[in-house]
This record gives sequence, structure tokens and C-alpha cells, in this order.
Amino acid sequence: MTQQGAVLQGYNNELVKCIEDLCMQKEELNKQIQQAEEEKNKLQHEIQVLSEQLECVCENLAQKVASRNELDKILAETEAAYMKILDSSRTLLNVLKKEVGNLKHMPELKTN
Repeated sequence: MTQQGAVLQGYNNELVKCIEDLCMQKEELNKQIQQAEEEKNKLQHEIQVLSEQLECVCENLAQKVASRNELDKILAETEAAYMKILDSSRTLLNVLKKEVGNLKHMPELKTN
């Protein structure tokens, strides 16, 4: 029976060793899980910060595009008005030249 007791004791020792090994593996896995969770939280925070920055940049960009569009409209209106002024100036100049030409053909007024 001592031999059976020794065998049983050997099994018991081996079983305890296996349980201890499993506990160590579990502790190591818990450390890895904790590190992964910390990394995940860090990345989620970075994503949140970047999302907020992206939102600000998008809003700023939208405002700048709206301003540019308004400037384009003002420029187009100003250029159109300027072209009308040029056209009116050209017409006025032509009329003036015609009138000056007509004056050259009129007899001079005699003074007494």
C-alpha cells in the first residue's frame, strides 16, 4: 500500500504543479488583458480628440468656403458693374467725339 500511496502522492504533486502552472498562466494573461485594455482606452481617447479636431477643421473649412463663395459673388458683380462703366465711358467718349466733330463743321459765331 505504501507503493500506492507513493504513486498517489506523485499524482497529487503533479496535479498541484499543473494547477500552479495554470494559475501563473492566468496571471500572465490577466496582465496582458490589462495592458490591452489600457491601450484600447488610450486609443479611444486619441480617436475622440482627433474627432473633435476634425470637427473643428471641417467647420472652419465650411466657413472659409462660404466666405470664398461670397467673395466670388462680389467679384463677379463688381466686374459686371465695371464692364458697364467701361461701356458707358466708351459710349460717352464716342458721343463727345461726334459732337466735337459737329462743332468743327459749324460756322463760327461772329462777334460785333
